[in-house]
This record gives sequence, C-alpha cells and structure tokens, in this order.
Amino acid sequence: MTNLDLSKPTSELAPSGTPLLEVDDLHVEFRTRGGVVNAVNGVSYSLAAGETLAILGESGSGKSVSAQAIMGILETPPAVINGGGIWFQGKDMLEMSAEDQRKIRGPGISMIFQDALSSLNPVYSVGFQIGEMFRAHRGLSKKEARKRAIELMDRVRIPAAARRVDDYPHQFSGGMRQRVMIAMAIALDPRILIADEPTTALDVTVQAQVMDLLKDLQGETGMGLILITHDLGVVNEVADNVAVMYAGEIVERGTVDDVFSKPSHPYTEGLMGSVPQVEAKGGRLRPIAGQPPNLARIPSGCPFHPRCARRRLGADAAPGRECATDVPPLRLVVPGREAACHYSEEVLGVPAE
Repeated sequence: MTNLDLSKPTSELAPSGTPLLEVDDLHVEFRTRGGVVNAVNGVSYSLAAGETLAILGESGSGKSVSAQAIMGILETPPAVINGGGIWFQGKDMLEMSAEDQRKIRGPGISMIFQDALSSLNPVYSVGFQIGEMFRAHRGLSKKEARKRAIELMDRVRIPAAARRVDDYPHQFSGGMRQRVMIAMAIALDPRILIADEPTTALDVTVQAQVMDLLKDLQGETGMGLILITHDLGVVNEVADNVAVMYAGEIVERGTVDDVFSKPSHPYTEGLMGSVPQVEAKGGRLRPIAGQPPNLARIPSGCPFHPRCARRRLGADAAPGRECATDVPPLRLVVPGREAACHYSEEVLGVPAE
C-alpha cells in the first residue's frame, strides 16, 4: 500500500524546494510489428510544489509519452517502461499496484489532455463528467457531485455555470471546452497538474486566458505544474524552468531566463531561431534543417548531429567528442545549466573540461 497522505494542502506537504515528483532515467519503448520504437530514452527531472516546469520539443520528441508514463496510462502492450523510476512524494509509482496508482490519479497527479473535444465523452453532459471525479474518488451522491461540478465550472470562469452544467461538449466553444477539462483536472485539488498542449488550436486571446487561469489556480493551491508545449511564447510567460527534449532525451535544462537568453544546445538555438521576432522587421526565419529522427532508428552519436550546423566530424572533432559516434551526456556546463552537446562550452564562452 502507498501510505500517501493526500488530505493536506500542497503547501503543507514538505519544505519549499522538496520535490513532489522525481523522474529518474526513464525509458519507454513501443514494441511494434515494424520494430522497437524508443520513445523516451533516459529522461530525468524533478518538480517542486509551486514550480512550473515547461517541457519543450517538436512533435515526436517524447514529451507526451513521458507524461503518460507518469500518469500510468500508457497502453501496455505495445508500450513498455523498460528502465528508470518515477517517485511521487517519495513513493515509487512503478512499484505500486494498479489500484494504488488509480488512487493517486486525481488527488495526486492530474492531467489536461491536448484535444478537449476528443477527450470529453460526447454522450454525457459536462456536469456529469466533472462530477464523476467526486463520485469515483469521494463517494458523493449524484446530487452533491452535480453541485460540486457547478462550483468548479464557476471556479474556471465558465459563464452561467448553473444553467450550462447539463450541456454537452459540442455545445461549448474550444476555449470553454478547455476550461471544462481544467475543471475535471483540478476537481480533487491535485498536487501536480500536467498540462499537455493546453492551448492547442485556441486563438491567442483564449490562450492567454487559459494560461492566466492555470497560474491563478496554481497560486491558490501551490500545485506543481508541468507544461508540455512547443509554444515558446507561452513558456516564456509562465514557466520557471525548462527542459528541452529531442529524440526522447532531454538535451538542455535550466531556468527559462538562462535558456531563452543564451541557449547552449544547437537544437534549443534552432528552436529560438525559428520564432518570429517583432524587432527583426524584414528578417527571415531560420528553420532547423532536416526532419526529426525516426525513433526506431535514432542516429548514432549525438541524435541531433545530422541536422546540426555546428557538428564536428572526423579530424575536426576533439578526442572522444566526435558528433557522429560519441554520445554526449547531459552534463553541467555552467552552474544551473545542463546540456547534452560536446561543444556547449564554446557557445556559452566558458573553458571546456
């Protein structure tokens, strides 16, 4: 059994800075008829109460798969967690029974999924779906669960909540459906909220409203927030720390200010260069050359080297740092900054080891 106390407010769980969540050397693969797809390859990070960690990367980089592994909702088979550990409040979730993991989902860790319309059940009212959290986890009656659903809809600023509680998902706009998803995710006041592309397909104004809502809720409860996205603007506005993923690995990690002001990994640099700059009138975007790798056939050495303008091959490379053959570990480059690049020191202007 887990012996986890989920009754206390997040702010009372542990001293400031103590991790709510620790992910260590996580590996996830998909065993398919076409071969093994290495979706997550040694991901490690931690999350403290009140912290917002943004996980960046292109589609297919392993962001969502790592989050689903934390939630315990990967479809097995074909997915297999074949290495590493996930600790929630010091308890190893991979050693828990399915029943104990289910008890953590909701009051412990909750998740907002990418597409609200496909994630909500079209044949049940939104009030019924929100109230199900209370019926399943708290044993409330249908009447009491409906009342709590209205309160939550008010909390996430859905207008006329009492009148709309019996409406169905298709009767809401995209932004309002996302608010319904947020209401479901926060129903049990989770310690950790994972938001997987929470602003996808929303216009800029609604994106800002959704992110403001998440920050307000975080301020009220002290929950840790993992924001999975490829939207650099959103990350810059709300995150404390950032982890950049490529080919199932974290290739750079640090504070948002440090990473955004001077990225040390060429992939991070490429992401920053592909964003339009208001002050660069008439300039051209600098897209990253090539395509993300096939995760069933990840390149040898540094997985980014086929697309990297700074790669060094053969005689041009330092001993043990040949980009096509030597795998760069995620290592501390300067205080507070880690990068998986053989030549990050040169970018940051610090002496190499």
